[in-house]
Amino acid sequence: MSDSRPVLVLTNPYDVTADLVLRLLAEREVPVVRLDPGADLHTDASLTATYGAGGQWGTLRTPHRELDTSRVRSVWVRRPSPYEGPRGLGGQDRRFAAEQTLWGAGGVLASLPGAHYVNHPWRNRGAEFKPAQLSAAQRCGLRVPATVITNDPGEARTFVARQPGGVVYKPVRNTPYRVDGRPQSVWVREVRGAGITGAVSVCPHMFQIKVDKVFDARVTAVGDRLFGVRIDSPDLDWRRRQDAMTCTPIDVPEPIAHAALRYLSELDLLFGAFDFAVTAAGDWYFLECNPNGQWAWQPAETTADIAHALADQLEKGPDT
Repeated sequence: MSDSRPVLVLTNPYDVTADLVLRLLAEREVPVVRLDPGADLHTDASLTATYGAGGQWGTLRTPHRELDTSRVRSVWVRRPSPYEGPRGLGGQDRRFAAEQTLWGAGGVLASLPGAHYVNHPWRNRGAEFKPAQLSAAQRCGLRVPATVITNDPGEARTFVARQPGGVVYKPVRNTPYRVDGRPQSVWVREVRGAGITGAVSVCPHMFQIKVDKVFDARVTAVGDRLFGVRIDSPDLDWRRRQDAMTCTPIDVPEPIAHAALRYLSELDLLFGAFDFAVTAAGDWYFLECNPNGQWAWQPAETTADIAHALADQLEKGPDT
């Protein structure tokens, strides 16, 4: 008998990456409900959760579906919109509605009984902290570049002075930033001691030795399956001009694969997008692991393999 339990996909309506996986689930006749909770629950969707002596049950209603939340097979936390509150409200009323939706609906959707999460939203949030990533990577046997995170300009200058091969700066989190109303990105860039000013004291900054790399590598992990690509770019930060880079599939060395899977297990993740800098000697330096990273920009065969691996995870549901 086929499994009629649906997969719940939490993402925004413009997420074309999610569409790749949803098409595969449709071909497999797996029922899917798509929801953008930060927006839909303020417009045409409703969510009810009930807790009592009989356990937990509830209903999610959208314009197209009615879902028994106790029967959700899997939840894919992709790229839902931020919880910002209804646009018709202003000031503290909108902030209040946004917070109530986050802690209310967000809490319900993160606590569906028996559901298989890819990844669980609380695991995603915990794994986004760069200091936690570096600490976990070291424990799991990955090589980590020497790094200092500090809001002390003197400590930063001392660190830079001790690194003859150079130092790069990177933000501890990619935060939206605008100049004259136009969105800006803060890219990884090389820094010298003379460029470190008292402004460092405003917040923690991340300084890391510049790895003498010959290429970058992205390793996308889905469960126990790893998909590697080599990235050749003229830029220090390949994300800056993706049209100038080339990507080719690459085998992941066994020690790196073993450590990456241990990392996922330690942080309780089923998906992770690992970035490495690889030297001429073949040393793989861990840079970060985005627990909800983009992956559809990779070569077509790699993108297709990742989409199938994600569809497999969502279709199988929780382990019995």
